[in-house]
Amino acid sequence: MTFETEDRAALRDSVRTLLAKHSDSAAVRRAITTGSGYDDELWTMLVEQVGVAALAVPEEYDGVGASWVEAHVVLEELGRTLTPSPFLGSAVLAAQTVLLSGDADAAARLLPGIAAGEVVAVCWASATGWQRPGVSAEGNVLTGTAHYVLGGDIASTLLVLAADGDTVGLFEVDPETDGVSRRRVPTMDPTRSLAEVSFSAVTGRRLSSSDDLVDRLRASAAIALSAEQVGAAQAVLDLTVDYAKNRKQFGRAIGSFQALKHRMADMYALVETARSMSYAAALSQDPQDAYAAKIYCSEALQQVASEAVQLHGGIAITWEHDAQLFFKRAHGSAQLFGQPREYLSAISA
Repeated sequence: MTFETEDRAALRDSVRTLLAKHSDSAAVRRAITTGSGYDDELWTMLVEQVGVAALAVPEEYDGVGASWVEAHVVLEELGRTLTPSPFLGSAVLAAQTVLLSGDADAAARLLPGIAAGEVVAVCWASATGWQRPGVSAEGNVLTGTAHYVLGGDIASTLLVLAADGDTVGLFEVDPETDGVSRRRVPTMDPTRSLAEVSFSAVTGRRLSSSDDLVDRLRASAAIALSAEQVGAAQAVLDLTVDYAKNRKQFGRAIGSFQALKHRMADMYALVETARSMSYAAALSQDPQDAYAAKIYCSEALQQVASEAVQLHGGIAITWEHDAQLFFKRAHGSAQLFGQPREYLSAISA
């Protein structure tokens, strides 16, 4: 099966063109200082002009009804520019949570808003990671703290995965409910906003959920993240190659030195292999492919970003240069939804 079709190429071009105009390095740096952590005007343009938030939402819920792979295309382009946006947390993770739950009432209630660009956040991880929820449920009463929540501080609706005995339940919570507190937390990667959301005896609305909801959601999250990582890896490779062509030493462009050629060739191989892994996972939707993509793409981006810093020299660790932003994204995204080593047992079984 071919990944790049005519329609996907057109979608990629539309998103890339819009980001080129409104999400260059200066715009990204401005966006991360805003109250929401992203450029609200750019998000509106992505939603209204391209329809990104509606891509993976079925037509019956005011969406486009495109396949998961179209969302992958958008994620790759957002990763290329490190554009902060609610796309991963809301249009992908929250929308998939609702769809995978199989709750028709929740889908009718929440998905049209997500498709229109509203921010819905999934509260999932504990302080130690995504292996077990940070919130527990007794009946419909929620207590605990969800960590590393994408968009948790600004979301209009919270979807809470809560430990409910030996299972995990899914709940819908209005963030304005008494007993809910939320705050944005400092992150290594300034282009990715994360929040802590705490619940103190909060009554939630229980939604339907299957026994395998968490496993299926984990696979979807891994695929989505790998798409971002591939886009970022390609961008940092391009940044390094351009620098090597223009930076001169001993009267020659440093890119002409054989040792540096070999290192950039290795970077290229890592990027292309990561792209193949991510595309394969997006097309198959197989959890094993998803976990393999999570591991490989995380490690590939970290290695490519590290090489970029070394090949740029001292300038790469200054705030003014974008290499440090890609380096931080590489290491921050590797931890998101679980460290790569946590997935090894799943693919070695």
